Amino acid sequence: MDTIVRLKVKKDIDNKQHKALLELKGNIIAKGFTDIIHISDEGEEFHINSFTTLSGQSAALYEYMAAFLEEKALRDLVTLL
Repeated sequence: MDTIVRLKVKKDIDNKQHKALLELKGNIIAKGFTDIIHISDEGEEFHINSFTTLSGQSAALYEYMAAFLEEKALRDLVTLL
């Protein structure tokens, strides 16, 4: 069964943060956690990034995302919903 993952991402970010977020999304796809990430608006301040992953991969995905967000200092910009 698939698990839906949703990330709430601030819109007001600098170029370095934007590049890091693109790297995160690219890595999520390259590592095979998902095939596509959907982006939608949530008001003027946030985007919602959503995608599905296999339930068996969700723990590894959450662990990877937490480490990446910590390493790139993006914890204040991205919230896991």
